[in-house]
This record gives sequence, structure tokens and C-alpha cells, in this order.
Amino acid sequence: MVTAGDFRNGVTFEMDGNVMQVIEFQHVKPGKGAAFVRTKMKNVITGAVTETSFNPTAKFESATVERRNMEYSYSDSGLYYFMDPETYELEPVDESVPSEGFKFVKENMVCTVMSYKGKVFSVEPPFFVELEVTDTDPGFAGNTATNATKPATLETGAEIKVPLFIEKGEVIKIDTRTGEYLSRA
Repeated sequence: MVTAGDFRNGVTFEMDGNVMQVIEFQHVKPGKGAAFVRTKMKNVITGAVTETSFNPTAKFESATVERRNMEYSYSDSGLYYFMDPETYELEPVDESVPSEGFKFVKENMVCTVMSYKGKVFSVEPPFFVELEVTDTDPGFAGNTATNATKPATLETGAEIKVPLFIEKGEVIKIDTRTGEYLSRA
């Protein structure tokens, strides 16, 4: 059990059947009236952020979110399969669960799989990946002062904008959180 008076950034707890994580908190002791805890919290499953005030003695059940590094194996009929490197067991995950950045993940990449009470609610790809450009217009030297870009298709099938000098067959580094080109690998 955790009380609202014990809230700190990052604390996870159960409230109304949802798993919440404290983003910000403030203990307030007004001149008149009882003290309270103003809390900004995030639902870890849906991502919704809410602000609520609690009595410091309010009690909540502690929630433990399990984060495991698992290797992406393959996809089949609407499911992605991840292998636990310690037990070699495959964990099926519905295709709606992984984040937008998952389009940059190829087989055998290690991702962070988050679950609560055995139910997977999020899959985070590595922050940075190196992928080969499989299709893009031919490169040419030009006016680079304008930061001109062109579309490129990567080996995972994802499309991003790359600088004009990048050519087909090159390996580039990408930030999966923003989907932006970072550099040549």
C-alpha cells in the first residue's frame, strides 16, 4: 500500500482499476483547511494524463509494472512474437500494442516489453537503430544550405526523409522516437 503523502515522481499505483504513474506532485499546506497532495499522473496503459488532488492519508494499492528486454522474432496473422532471452519462450503481442516507432524494428532487435499482471500493454523499440536504405532517388550534389531532403524506403518498409546525398544501399542511423534521420552509420 502507498499513501498519497508518500507520492514521489515515478511511483506507480492502482486507482479505480487503472495503473497510474506520478509525473509531478506537490504537497500543499494552506493557511486554512486541511493539507492535500496535488498530483499530475499518467495512465501507463492508455497514456492519458490527469491532474487530481488527494488527501495525504488516502491509500492506494502499489502497482508493479514489469519491464523486460525481449528480442523481436517475427510477425504472423496480426501478432508480433517476442522471445525472452533467458527462457527462450515466445510471447505473442497483438499488433495494436507496439508504438509508432516499431515500424523501424527488424527481426532479432531487442525491444522493451512492458506488462502489468501478465498483460502486455506497451512495446518500446530501441531509441536508435541502424537500417539500410532500400530505395531512394539517386543522390546528387546540390545546394545543401536549404537542408533539402528526399523520401527513402528502409529495409523494414518504413519511409523517412533523408538528405540528398544518401544513396540506395547505405546504412543510416534513425531516432525511433521522432522517425528522423540522424547520420550515416
